[in-house]
Amino acid sequence: MTEDENGAAAADLARRLRLLLDVSIAESGAEPTYAQIASFLEARGANLSRSRWTYMVNGHRYVRDPLIVDGLAAFFDVDAPFLLGEEGAPIPEKVHAQLDLVRSMRAAKVKSYAARTLGDVSPKALQAISKFLDEDMTQT
Repeated sequence: MTEDENGAAAADLARRLRLLLDVSIAESGAEPTYAQIASFLEARGANLSRSRWTYMVNGHRYVRDPLIVDGLAAFFDVDAPFLLGEEGAPIPEKVHAQLDLVRSMRAAKVKSYAARTLGDVSPKALQAISKFLDEDMTQT
């Protein structure tokens, strides 16, 4: 695997992990903690350091350790091929079912951030930003 391919695979894995974290939030109302994930993996014989988890979820390194990949897939209740982004791997039903909610949650976060960051922006401008984000999320 070339350096570019490795970087692309790391970014794809990070996107999938963040999606699964968002799906977990949508299902349970809370994001799984690093401690919960690490404990689950440890019970399966895999060691996930905090720095390795951070690298993975931020797309800085591609981790291919089968114990970690299989453990994460089991934790999030998905197949390992989906987690790794293998061609032809189906999107798990629970992920597919939550995608609209996850998109809405992400858009709401962006809207809230924009409103806080932009401060003294007119209501009309905030409405335009909100409309743009809604349209963008619909297209995605």
